[in-house]
Amino acid sequence: MSNDLRAEVLNKIAQQKIEFINLQFTDILGMVKNVTIPVDNLEDVLDHGAWFDGSAIEGFARIVESDMYLVPDLTTYAQLPWYTSDEVATGRFICDIYTPDGNPFAGDPRHVLSNVMRQAAELGYNYQVGPELEFFLFKLNADGRVAPIPHDHAGYFDVSTDHAAHVRHHMTQALHGFGIEVESMHHEVAVGQHEIDLRYGQAIRAADHIVTARITMKAIAQRHGLYATFMPKPIGGLNGSGMHVHQNLTDLLTDRNVFYDPTDSYGLSKIGRQFIAGLLAHARGMTAILAPLVNSYKRLVAGYEGVKNYEAPVYLSWGHTNRSALVRIPRTSKERPQAARVELRCPDPSCNPYLAFAVMLAAGIDGVKRRLPLGEAAEEDLFRVDPRARGMETLPGSLAEALEALRQDEVIQAALGPHIYERFVDAKTQEWESYLGYVSQWELDRYLSIF
Repeated sequence: MSNDLRAEVLNKIAQQKIEFINLQFTDILGMVKNVTIPVDNLEDVLDHGAWFDGSAIEGFARIVESDMYLVPDLTTYAQLPWYTSDEVATGRFICDIYTPDGNPFAGDPRHVLSNVMRQAAELGYNYQVGPELEFFLFKLNADGRVAPIPHDHAGYFDVSTDHAAHVRHHMTQALHGFGIEVESMHHEVAVGQHEIDLRYGQAIRAADHIVTARITMKAIAQRHGLYATFMPKPIGGLNGSGMHVHQNLTDLLTDRNVFYDPTDSYGLSKIGRQFIAGLLAHARGMTAILAPLVNSYKRLVAGYEGVKNYEAPVYLSWGHTNRSALVRIPRTSKERPQAARVELRCPDPSCNPYLAFAVMLAAGIDGVKRRLPLGEAAEEDLFRVDPRARGMETLPGSLAEALEALRQDEVIQAALGPHIYERFVDAKTQEWESYLGYVSQWELDRYLSIF
């Protein structure tokens, strides 16, 4: 811990007249957790950590091994920007989790990503990502409960009927208060659906920004009398919400984008092509991490006769500007080689971003290490042809299928580590079994009056 940085942060906290500090971390499912301390206790926490009972957190520890402590990352300090002047000033640190023997906790998702990042660094690479967060804004019922009632009736890039533009502006201002740079924002395809794109950056910091953005956007929506949801498919018959992830590798010594090759027809180097091949090779195995809810598979639906696709890619394919491909290669100019990247389009915003980035990086690096060949690009619209005729595989069609694919993928398991892998599969198996036992309104409407 840098003494200069510590002094700088403590001085800022004093100037902002902060009274409480939230010590933030996530469980294995990506849910944000807080331990709040009075600011007078902060220096002691910086010296010795903040102890807490991990047995109460999803997937963390058994009762017999429950004690662990939080260590704030000084670079993540920010004042909560949505508080007004008459509210108690509160600051926030994102924390790493340690066991009593002083080792990083194997169940800490942030540590999992750090570990895979170190493996990439041993090969000489830094991993950068740029996430696109899609979400819905819903109205509340008269009793204040959440209901899937869209806030507006606008469509893609609409202006005149987009009544939430000012809400997105306030969200962006709040994100800037956390030091999070927004690349762009706009209305999405479905009514009540929006997108905010975060600027490209190092993967750990980008994952920090995603978990921060989700709670920030919910807080701002609440102050406008609305509810922001990152549920992948909250309304049947409309497009679902994804979290497309742009990504590349850069050379640790030169910061050069190693994905770029101006002599290639797609602008991709051998390493870039091998990375894509790794993503495709492990796409099925990592889907449970990237699309972790039962509801996620209402979005990831293959288009076929009588069923609309809603623009969510499910076929294991890649292409240049083909938005129906699972991996898309956005166009870049020769004047901007650093912009060369690949875009994975199957993740959704309900995922744990630390785990999602960890498995994506592990998959890509496996392709690089094994020099996997990349098959032919798919440039036709896969939403309008039958890719099965080309022998294309698809992503898993349900959470149960995704969990089975994860059980078969040793590379993805190794990236997660045995602690998180076992507890994640256990938690998601329980979710699937609970879903199977639930009698839905569709079943009642379909069968009750007939049988």
